[in-house]
Amino acid sequence: MRESLRSWIESIETLVLEVIEEHRKSNRAAFVRLGLFGLSQVFKSAVKVRRFLYNVRILRDFTLGVQVIAIGNLTVGGTGKTPVVEKFARELQDAGRRVAILSRGYRSKPAPFHRRLVDRLLLRNETTPPRVVSDGNSLLLDSEMAGDEPYMLASNLKDVVVLVDKDRVKSGRFAIQRFGCDTLLLDDGFQYWKLRGRRHDVVLIDYQKPFGNGCLLPRGILREPPSHLNRAGTIFITKSNGDTSELRECITKYNPEASIIECVHHPLYFEDVFTGKRLKLDEVKGLKVATVSGIAQPESFEQSLIELGNQLVYQRRFADHHRYTQQEVLDVINRSVKRGAEMIITTQKDAVRFPKLDRRDLLFYFMRVEIKIMKGAKDFHDCVGKICFR
Repeated sequence: MRESLRSWIESIETLVLEVIEEHRKSNRAAFVRLGLFGLSQVFKSAVKVRRFLYNVRILRDFTLGVQVIAIGNLTVGGTGKTPVVEKFARELQDAGRRVAILSRGYRSKPAPFHRRLVDRLLLRNETTPPRVVSDGNSLLLDSEMAGDEPYMLASNLKDVVVLVDKDRVKSGRFAIQRFGCDTLLLDDGFQYWKLRGRRHDVVLIDYQKPFGNGCLLPRGILREPPSHLNRAGTIFITKSNGDTSELRECITKYNPEASIIECVHHPLYFEDVFTGKRLKLDEVKGLKVATVSGIAQPESFEQSLIELGNQLVYQRRFADHHRYTQQEVLDVINRSVKRGAEMIITTQKDAVRFPKLDRRDLLFYFMRVEIKIMKGAKDFHDCVGKICFR
């Protein structure tokens, strides 16, 4: 039942994206787009009202007395946020801070319905502790309970606390009191206004698709208008190709004070999804490969493999955050074999969602990436320095 519901939701999401991006040209699709545009105007008004209510303190925000770095997007999905969160966490930890990453755990497995109902009726949500994905020493939850990104961050950052809870004021207090953390990283936190004291906002903009079609949800992919860049202290242009003058000019129009940093997602190595064996980049170069992915923008992942010298013979794309069944993975293997693939490659974010397989007819690896700063390295280190020694 749960799998069929998830499949139905993913099919609806895919359909809506095709309509939004105008891949569907029918009169019916045009009518739907008109309706979505009307809803986007309502959403835009709601965003502005919410911001006003926090600014005049009708909606209450909180200060926890520690450094807070909110890393997020103006758009939904696909900017490459997780590696940037990882880079900040690593740099801050190396500089002597005790870091906790606070995530809402998007699409993590919820608690049983009866327990959530009882907690709500008894007003126990405030006292229910957050899920501890990592205590800074051990990985304590799997990807289904933690969510893809928190699990991936906890796997890559062995000495950083990772917590999951929708209420990040509560999880922030927990990180401070239980683990002695003095720096909180809000994963996907640009729209989280409830925690504002001693805060530095970092916004990611995808060079390939900076503001989508310029419309807010649900007609476009914007969560809030581009003018709201004015509250960012640091702006990352991700997936940069080196020619960003036009985008920089646009950003400066909204925020002339923010530091602008350009970066790319740099491949490090390939790791076997099931055994952990690693291969250097040149060990895979020139092979015929198949790809499977369930991420917001798979094109950049696939293009990076081509740039490494591989020949893509088969590509299978699923909806973002898709949780794979064993049969789906076996189907990908069978089709890859028929296309003459020598290896199947996926992303690390996808790899945490694969089931164990009874058979493996092909090598199955994920590509490990990190952020490589192309322009603005000094601004990045200055930002870290200000956070550490403020």
